[in-house]
Amino acid sequence: MEIKSLRMSGCYEIRLAPRRDERGYFMRTFDRDIFHQHGLTTGWLQQNQSMSLHKWTLRGLHFQKPPHAETKLVRALAGAVLDVFVDLRKDSPTFGQWDAVELSADDFNYAYIPKGFAHGFCSLTKNSIVHYHVDACYAPHAESGIRWDDETLKIRWPAQTPLVSAKDQALPHLSDFETPFTLSNCANTLEQEIFHGR
Repeated sequence: MEIKSLRMSGCYEIRLAPRRDERGYFMRTFDRDIFHQHGLTTGWLQQNQSMSLHKWTLRGLHFQKPPHAETKLVRALAGAVLDVFVDLRKDSPTFGQWDAVELSADDFNYAYIPKGFAHGFCSLTKNSIVHYHVDACYAPHAESGIRWDDETLKIRWPAQTPLVSAKDQALPHLSDFETPFTLSNCANTLEQEIFHGR
């Protein structure tokens, strides 16, 4: 398992290492000790999965407001997606910036996205299945997001006219959104995990 830091603080790409033989492969998809050694969240409380039938399906950009903010560990189980995350931590040096990782079932990789980021993805293939762990349970009243095509973000999506839900099309622009996130209220600490019984 290889953990690679990305451009924005707290974001990582995690590459798995399948061991192959004539039968197929075996691999470890999560190791609490390795995550702990790298200061990453280990207390996953919920798992979610989506399936996008069509190529160029875009979901996002989503997040939950504090105190229900989520760290996400995202992987493509089938097909491939461009996974995108936007820093919404107002005191972060990369506030309002975005980064992306191509996640592919063939590449056996994850994106690790900390609290304080909006998250979305665009399918690069038909029948893309995305599976992700989160460290906070879904709270409908805390659900929020920002527009996928916000002009200030200038995200380079792989499709100019993706398939987007009416709900996501109605999300506010970044300029209309007052972020509740700071570096301190998005910090993951071992003490927080112990306190929450993780």
